[in-house]
Amino acid sequence: MAVVIGLTGGIGSGKTTVANLFGEYGIDLIDADVIAREVVAIGSVGLARIVEKFGASILLADGNLDRSQLRAAIFSDPQLKNWLNQLLHPLIRAKMLADIDRATSPYCLLIVPLMVENNLQTLTDRLLVVDVDQQTQIMRTQQRDNVSLEQIKNILSAQATRQQRLDAADDIICNNGDNQALLTQVAQLHQHYLALAQAAK
Repeated sequence: MAVVIGLTGGIGSGKTTVANLFGEYGIDLIDADVIAREVVAIGSVGLARIVEKFGASILLADGNLDRSQLRAAIFSDPQLKNWLNQLLHPLIRAKMLADIDRATSPYCLLIVPLMVENNLQTLTDRLLVVDVDQQTQIMRTQQRDNVSLEQIKNILSAQATRQQRLDAADDIICNNGDNQALLTQVAQLHQHYLALAQAAK
């Protein structure tokens, strides 16, 4: 089985950019956000259970889940949010583990935004944190998502603190700087992880 490197970071830290750089080396990427969409895709058990609970009005015209309607429903009702988490978290976890088992690269990257918050680093051999200062996080998120400062601050307060993530990290990529610095850090860690994978055989 491949060595599992967990990849996490706060909103706007550049997780996707970093993951894609590792992907360019042929490393298998297992992305919790992608899996979260797969477990509620048309024909899935997850979607069937959500329709049972909320009714067919929770679907878009094409049969896909109306995510914004679901978000609005659980936002105002903690019990519904809890129900949804209890449904989806085991499905997501099972799919992550199945994808890890299928990984063919020497190591794989398990990308989970709320890794530390949900203690999912227990599924990994090492935890890599993409770190940026808060000002950069806010600026990037505003540019990318076109959301208000208040919304970003709400998201930040719901996530682990920067220090909590750093305390949990085995490896850290600093993403405040330019792309060249990022490429160098990824290249060095790639070599490091290949050596770990070799030693684990």
